[in-house]
Amino acid sequence: MTSPAPHKGPRRFPRRPPLAASEIPPLPDAVPPIRGLRGRPRRKPRRLYADRGYDFAKYRRLLRKRGIKPLIARRGVAHGSGLGKVRWAVERAFAWLHRFKRLRTRYERRADLQRGLLELACGLVCLRRLRTAS
Repeated sequence: MTSPAPHKGPRRFPRRPPLAASEIPPLPDAVPPIRGLRGRPRRKPRRLYADRGYDFAKYRRLLRKRGIKPLIARRGVAHGSGLGKVRWAVERAFAWLHRFKRLRTRYERRADLQRGLLELACGLVCLRRLRTAS
């Protein structure tokens, strides 16, 4: 009989997305040759588009040094599209639906039963909202 393996403690998961900002330097090198006009294909892109997560002066400098124009969204500057302004309303609706335990974890095997519970929960949420509004 062997003794069980020692407990190593809780497993820790990284809090960042799989593609971290520290991985931007090798990205331009990973781009395959770019086909276009006749002649030798380009080995690197002319421009690199990225979101706010990559807005660091260090990466802008590295890209410029390689001859790539960085088009990276600035942190703290509104993008002007209006998207995401009322995201809280969607999150709030999900929170209201998660009050119902049977919807939080799907216990039902049949999709029609799950959908029926979802519709019932939506009806109850609307009823509560109408009662508080009047």
